[in-house]
Amino acid sequence: MTAEAAGGVLETPGPLLRIVKRQELAFAIVGGFNTLLGMALVVFWLHVLGDGRPGLAVVAAYAVSTIVAFVLHRTLVFRVHGHLTRDFLAFCGVNAGGLVLNVILVELAVTGLGFPAAPASVIVMGLVAVLSFFGHRYISFRRAR
Repeated sequence: MTAEAAGGVLETPGPLLRIVKRQELAFAIVGGFNTLLGMALVVFWLHVLGDGRPGLAVVAAYAVSTIVAFVLHRTLVFRVHGHLTRDFLAFCGVNAGGLVLNVILVELAVTGLGFPAAPASVIVMGLVAVLSFFGHRYISFRRAR
């Protein structure tokens, strides 16, 4: 996959892309791993901080997993170099936008349209994950051609 084939994002395919060949699949693999990591980190931080601080445990896990996700997506999925600060800020912005979109769409589906909360949440999360791939591809890790 060349830089032109990936919308000016890839400079060289990384080790994960040599195995799975599809950037979308590599993105999903890294995202799945990072989700599991986030869950493990919440449990870890609950153990360290105590059960009385669940919100703080979630925030600490989110902070660590965001950095890990950024590094893995940058090196294994999008394979870009340079512009580290700009890429990280854009990555955080795309993630924040995804969170806001998740909240709005779930609220709309459940309270506005009357869908059951659990299925609506799963469907919305899947949709936002797909949109976040494009956000990271064309915003977070975009490079001029």
